Amino acid sequence: MIVDGREIAREIFSDLKIRVEKLKEKGIIPHLHIITLTIDEASEAYVGQKGKKGGEIGARINVENLSPNIKTEELLRKIERLNNDQEVQGIIIQRPIPEHIDEGLIANSINPKKDVDGFHPQSKFSPPIAQAVLKILEKIYASTPGVDVQKPQGFSNWLKNKKIAVVGRGVTAGGPIISALKKLGIEPEVITSKTDDRKEIMKNSDIVITAVGKPNIVKAENLKNGVILIGTGMYRGEDGKFHGDYDENEIKSIASFYTPTPGGVGPINVAMLLSNLIRSTENKI
Repeated sequence: MIVDGREIAREIFSDLKIRVEKLKEKGIIPHLHIITLTIDEASEAYVGQKGKKGGEIGARINVENLSPNIKTEELLRKIERLNNDQEVQGIIIQRPIPEHIDEGLIANSINPKKDVDGFHPQSKFSPPIAQAVLKILEKIYASTPGVDVQKPQGFSNWLKNKKIAVVGRGVTAGGPIISALKKLGIEPEVITSKTDDRKEIMKNSDIVITAVGKPNIVKAENLKNGVILIGTGMYRGEDGKFHGDYDENEIKSIASFYTPTPGGVGPINVAMLLSNLIRSTENKI
């Protein structure tokens, strides 16, 4: 069964719009400042959605496009100015970041109270991509026959009884998802290009979460029947359209649930990011 990420996101956006209206009644407009240093097409598409959906709920989204050749020191000065700007409640340095820039140093330079992407070690917020994946899994859990969604720890226990594999451990998706699962007491199997038994791990997994952004990372023959398949990776194909880490036509008869690309994890990712922004704004009242 396909998981409609747009539908899940719409519910979140409706709530956020109401909360923004309440903030505006107090003369406050949530303000997110995004700095881009890349021409990565998937990132550009994601930034575009942040701006569009942020505007729809009434937030202010400012995108500052800087040269990928910018020096670390200059970027740090810009971040410091944003940290001190009382009108800005959220700061994002859009990934991927050029290799010559110290990514850890940049992440640590953002005020944790404004780090709505959740990359600072002391950030007040969980990474939106991890929240989005958990939202999807919660939705799947709630649709399971006989499940009592009001049962304490029901979702957590359900997850702990599943074999989970995460394909990819990059800083933008795989890494945050792995960390979020570990915080729930779950040790997922991590599959990278260097994992020798990756096909066997995948075949034995109840839930496979992909975070690569390349074609045919997951193939139907390597999946168990009834698997839950969640794809966070995205790339633009030769047809000019965005695609995920697996061929949906190939896996849809095998997976019990799967996310499409686009329209799966992406809309919820944007919704959870804006949710972090609204929380950041509300916390300052």
